[in-house]
Amino acid sequence: MLQTTATGSFSAKFFNPPPIKQSYSGAREYLRPDEVKALIKAAKNVGRHGVRDAAMILLMFRHGLRTAELVTLKWLSVDFIAGYLEVQRVKHGHNSVHPLRSPELRALRQIKRDYPETQYVFVSERKAPLSTRSVRHIVARAGRLAGIPGRVHPHQLRHACGYYLATSGQDTRAIQDYLGHRNIQHTVPYTQLNPSRFESFWTD
Repeated sequence: MLQTTATGSFSAKFFNPPPIKQSYSGAREYLRPDEVKALIKAAKNVGRHGVRDAAMILLMFRHGLRTAELVTLKWLSVDFIAGYLEVQRVKHGHNSVHPLRSPELRALRQIKRDYPETQYVFVSERKAPLSTRSVRHIVARAGRLAGIPGRVHPHQLRHACGYYLATSGQDTRAIQDYLGHRNIQHTVPYTQLNPSRFESFWTD
């Protein structure tokens, strides 16, 4: 039965129940390097756009791209001669310029040949930019074909990038700038899972 105050109004405590505790699902929010490799291989070997899809996954992983950043990527941001990529971040993130290595350059040159005269890097058969929904579908399909447990989604590739860089011993501030985080607190979780911090704990 609801209680009332002296003025006759209902007590506020009845309208603010405590939140229900969410159970931990145990699912990882990132992919390991071997899983990313399997994902790229699976994407490359399925459908009519395997080269495009594999390159898309490679760039999301190596440059920590969000889906919205990937689908708006233009050729104007790719410098084939100097080997650089201008990354335009969303969510008020910091833009940056990333080096492009041989795997990315080869993949991008192939896409340029396969999809000529397009403004955007990743386009559909109609030469329109891929939608974020299409990207999610492509990544999820590759995840199933690669046999990766659970439903794989694009943001796991951004997390995979952060964890890979942290595990490689890269400076936290540098990772922050690379991923475009405005607040370093968004970068710290990657370094917290770096197992090398605990290597000296057991010496047997």
